[in-house]
Amino acid sequence: MVSVIEKTAVSGLPTLDFQLPPHLEAGEPPEARNLSRDQVRLMVSYYGNDQIRHTELREIGRYLTPGDVLVINNSGTMNAALNATRADGTPLELHLSTRLPADLWSVELRRPSANTTAPFHDAQSGETLTLPDGGTATLRTPYNPGQRAGEPGKIRLWLATLQLSEPLGDYLARHGFPIRYQYVKAQWPLSYYQTIFAAEMGSAEMPSAGRAFTPEIVTQLVARGIPIVPITLHTGVASLEDHEPPYEEFYRVPLHTARAINNARAAGKRVVAVGTTVVRALETVVDKTGTVHPGAGWTNVIITPQRGIQAVGGILTGLHEPRATHLAMLEALAGQRHLRLTYTQALAQEYLWHEFGDLHLLLP
Repeated sequence: MVSVIEKTAVSGLPTLDFQLPPHLEAGEPPEARNLSRDQVRLMVSYYGNDQIRHTELREIGRYLTPGDVLVINNSGTMNAALNATRADGTPLELHLSTRLPADLWSVELRRPSANTTAPFHDAQSGETLTLPDGGTATLRTPYNPGQRAGEPGKIRLWLATLQLSEPLGDYLARHGFPIRYQYVKAQWPLSYYQTIFAAEMGSAEMPSAGRAFTPEIVTQLVARGIPIVPITLHTGVASLEDHEPPYEEFYRVPLHTARAINNARAAGKRVVAVGTTVVRALETVVDKTGTVHPGAGWTNVIITPQRGIQAVGGILTGLHEPRATHLAMLEALAGQRHLRLTYTQALAQEYLWHEFGDLHLLLP
């Protein structure tokens, strides 16, 4: 018997708490399990009546109707992890998170340990780390204002400047590697962390809800009259061990995407976000009437049940770990009771979690 309860995370947001068995953490891409990308499992749940269906992502078209709109994130994943060394010789990993104005980066330091990494909290303002091929990263100040005033020994993200031997894209292609966490035991090439929608490099970690789509699935959907339109949101690092709220991320919502969403809603059709990153971008530019506007910038929107969701009626997303703040976003759409029901089902049916795992489509 599995138990899923509501609990308040460190962030103060109400989220679900449950025990996630280690064997349900997808430690390798489906291709390594002799599956194609679109053969990951898909749980379809209707939050209006609590119906649940179990299928595969390749069958998603059966649950959409002509005129529904899918909104995808076209941000590409970077080789955002770099080997770094402190002045005293301590080896670290530097994880690039978000590129900010004035050529600043938010970065995270992690210490390699037994085929994984753990947060490193002992860095100091002003210190310079050595990167491959003579590059450097200088830590300027803690990134989170609350951490500046509160816990100097627990600083997770820093504002930093980089000095590299070549342009960033070339440098990361040559010296960087994808960010991974404890449940992924092997280092997979960047191609395994890239969606077919990637058009503009900039994400520290893969917008993973779109990973399972293949050209064949896209062709089938478009042929059925289900348009697919893009936004851009460059995801930051997801290593939120204490489940704190997400930080600022760069987004762009094009005019044609805003128009497609507004037209679909006016026609009574469903707008489905492929990933929580899409929801965050759209909720940044939606007004109180539910109209989505074009826009670009850095979003600090945090979506809670109290805030609600206005821009979309459905979400395709992965399965999120216990107490993750993304669960608060899903609760804002579907309600606590339905979310608890679906996660109980996911655990009982042994769905796989994380970026290489299975997917959940929530519909009205």
